[in-house]
Amino acid sequence: MEKVKVKKRRVYGPGEILWLAILFLLAALILYPLFWILMSSFKDYNGIYGDVWGLPDIWHVENYMTAWNRGISQYFLNSLIVTICTLAGVVFASTFSAFGICQMKGRLGNFVFLFCLCGLLLSPQVCLLPLFMLLKSLKLKNTLLAMILPYIAFRLPVSIMLIRSFFVGISKELEEAATIDGATLMQIYGHIYLPLSKPIISTVIIMTAYYAWNEFVFATIFVDSSKLRTIPVGLMVFRDGLMTEWGVVLAGMVISCLPIIVLFLLMQKSFVRGMTAGAVKG
Repeated sequence: MEKVKVKKRRVYGPGEILWLAILFLLAALILYPLFWILMSSFKDYNGIYGDVWGLPDIWHVENYMTAWNRGISQYFLNSLIVTICTLAGVVFASTFSAFGICQMKGRLGNFVFLFCLCGLLLSPQVCLLPLFMLLKSLKLKNTLLAMILPYIAFRLPVSIMLIRSFFVGISKELEEAATIDGATLMQIYGHIYLPLSKPIISTVIIMTAYYAWNEFVFATIFVDSSKLRTIPVGLMVFRDGLMTEWGVVLAGMVISCLPIIVLFLLMQKSFVRGMTAGAVKG
């Protein structure tokens, strides 16, 4: 007679049950406000104040069109331009710098690496006045570059640290074999290091995009024009102009959150792999 395999049900101990309960509670604390904002964005004024916690009786999809037409579209476009340019600058400069540091022999490489990490000691708030004067003297104030350049500068130290830590773990035999075949340093950088570093680059992309998309202080001080406002500053002005139309305001908030949420969902596996690899190597 054939033996029938019976799968044993996993028995959770008291400690595991406690941790699961804590995790479910934390997940609810994070997800429920997002769910409330999403549901409330489909309500009108009476729907929000009449039934705060309930689902919409009438789904006001037009709230999203109203929010988009009243200024969110311009703020969204500005944030998209700033974020993409910041990402391009950070990814190129950090990967190139980390590769150069890895090629330096002896103490020189460690010294340059530590010098790059000194940027982590600089607080953006402390640098506000010098940056303001510098951008004004260069006639970059009230332009998108007034946000892009500082964003790149302040994201480079941590990006170089993560990517360099990953580059150190790449086998030197691959580089030596490529050198024997006549590959130049640029070819080694482009055909060996970059393809193998997709997880850590994905991590840098997500962290940088989150920072550039949500940064508020520089965007408020360095830009005065209403046509150049990004999402965080624009939402503040948007909210003040629509104090009674909370459904439209919440719709604007949902629109502003979507790009970062979609980016993380698309790259979450690489993000986790990159964080763990960058943390244990080097």
